[in-house]
Amino acid sequence: MNKIGIAVSGGPNPSEIPGLVALAESLGYESAWVAEGHGGDQFSVLTACAMKTSTIRLGTAISSVYVRSIPTIAMAAATVDDISQGRFILGLGSSHKVQVVPEHGVAYSKPITRLRESVTIIRDLLQNGRASFQGETVTIENFDLWFTPRRPDIPIYAAAVFPKMMAVCGEIADGIILTRSTLQTGAQVKQHLAEGAARGNRDPDKVEVTSLLPIAVGDSREEALNSMRPGLTFYVGFFPRYRQMIADYGFQEETAAAAAAFAKGDREGAERCITDAMIDATSIVGTPGQCKEQIEAYRQSGIDLPILSPFARGPGARATFEAVIRACAP
Repeated sequence: MNKIGIAVSGGPNPSEIPGLVALAESLGYESAWVAEGHGGDQFSVLTACAMKTSTIRLGTAISSVYVRSIPTIAMAAATVDDISQGRFILGLGSSHKVQVVPEHGVAYSKPITRLRESVTIIRDLLQNGRASFQGETVTIENFDLWFTPRRPDIPIYAAAVFPKMMAVCGEIADGIILTRSTLQTGAQVKQHLAEGAARGNRDPDKVEVTSLLPIAVGDSREEALNSMRPGLTFYVGFFPRYRQMIADYGFQEETAAAAAAFAKGDREGAERCITDAMIDATSIVGTPGQCKEQIEAYRQSGIDLPILSPFARGPGARATFEAVIRACAP
């Protein structure tokens, strides 16, 4: 059976997410992923998900390597893995300077180095129970775990947007987490993974390629497109790296115009700059049948694990997520 995942990034209340994940498990979803941002503590939510499920894999997409100490991340990962009986995936990423610095009051520098050093420390703690590390971005004098992790080799996936980080994933990670991919991304990323894997003397085919794919299911394609527009507007307007990524897909003029309007506080003007072509290129939109066809197209393009990521806020968020989970079940 073809694998499919579901991701929650804000929207439903934390107490609602375990029920959604249990529903996904019952319908055949392979994995469930929880972001953090402003949506609640992801490790707490995943622990609750573990208690309500038995087979579905549970992952973070992603956990920032800046806003928690690295030993704290390792402890949290080992805890969820133990409670879930070995179903956890630790998805790590560098997040964004526009979030880390103003929202958390934490310094942000050398994101690739920070990710590398974080993975080294976490693996050392999981495998050996203790770690001491002197790096460029992290220094750990000594930290030891007071329990034995269920698995010393918890899978670590890493998020990447641009080629340099993609190659690093091939070098050090068990999987890569992309976001808002196009149908060309899968083939391109595998080239970069192979470059990194060669440096690390690893098999690139063993690095699972996943992508968070924004999705909107509607009674019509037009309805789905319109419901997707606010989310893409925010990504283009607020996140410089995502803005550059979308521009690199061939939408330089559109992203520049949207960003300019967003910077002025004109959300409606920014939304008007987000074209149907931009949404189609980076999202899954349409009726249930159309969405399933697009999911399969992503698989055929080289995405090993499509992860559906609905965008919903407010009182109806849970219902929106449930509708997507049911409509796109394998």
